[in-house]
Amino acid sequence: MRSDNLRGIGAMVLAVAAFSAMDALLKVLSTYYSPMQVASLRGAASLPFMLLPIALTRRWRDLRPVRFHMHLLRGALTLVVIAGFVYSVRTLSLADAYAIFLSAPLIVTALSVPILGERVGWRRWVAICVGLSGVIVMLRPSASSLFTLGSVAAFVAATAYALNALALRVLTRTDTTASVVFWTVTLLTLFSGLIALPDWRPILAEHWKWIAAIGLFGAIGQHLLTEAFRAAPPSVVAPFEYTALLWGMAIDWIVWSVLPGLRVYIGGGIVIASGLYIIWRERQLQLARRVAEAAAEERRHSAAI
Repeated sequence: MRSDNLRGIGAMVLAVAAFSAMDALLKVLSTYYSPMQVASLRGAASLPFMLLPIALTRRWRDLRPVRFHMHLLRGALTLVVIAGFVYSVRTLSLADAYAIFLSAPLIVTALSVPILGERVGWRRWVAICVGLSGVIVMLRPSASSLFTLGSVAAFVAATAYALNALALRVLTRTDTTASVVFWTVTLLTLFSGLIALPDWRPILAEHWKWIAAIGLFGAIGQHLLTEAFRAAPPSVVAPFEYTALLWGMAIDWIVWSVLPGLRVYIGGGIVIASGLYIIWRERQLQLARRVAEAAAEERRHSAAI
């Protein structure tokens, strides 16, 4: 069990590293192309790597959608996530964008109440409010300029990501994982490509290797992410998603020779602490439910005897 947890943690850390490398390449491409064109290229680069396992196993039937309207919704939300994030890293450092984007788990918990009817106790509501106050710190409001567009784009992307995660909970009840991933990426590529088409810029020859690397890093990250959740419980590996901020800081320093400002350290620390508390609290509630269920089962067994 301990070795499984360590393997899961290692896979999660490497998955986040792969996604961070992919995001760094998206930031590079965003200086040459519009956010929508970059989003389309990101989706198109992922399709070959995603379809290869399906082709090798010939399980094309797994791609059949059951609730296509939900796939359309997730495709549109993914478009907002990618385009918003690409715009944010175009104007902010990776670490700055990550620090704001990592508020997504807090938003997921908050929105699960009105959308899915889930119950959130007062302790987690306090953690959500504290975490969102950290986001406000990072949005840098001032008398002269309420927010920077890059920071707002990162928060919009985080909100769309949270809505996407809630839609995923509903969609996976009827559709296969392969179907969900395929249609999300395909619709992202299509929607963003159509929007970018009027101002589409020809791809420079030296950028094709970056686009291929984006697809490769995305595929590696997705594989490692799947292995992380397969090897260990979500409550064990999920906290290590926050290592994205460390990877972002390292890439910013190595590639662009920049480090986050004090606001990002303070606000990011608040967001991460709040997110970790929510993960810990949910784990405690799950353990309490299991103990209660075991006690009830014991009582039923004793009554039967």
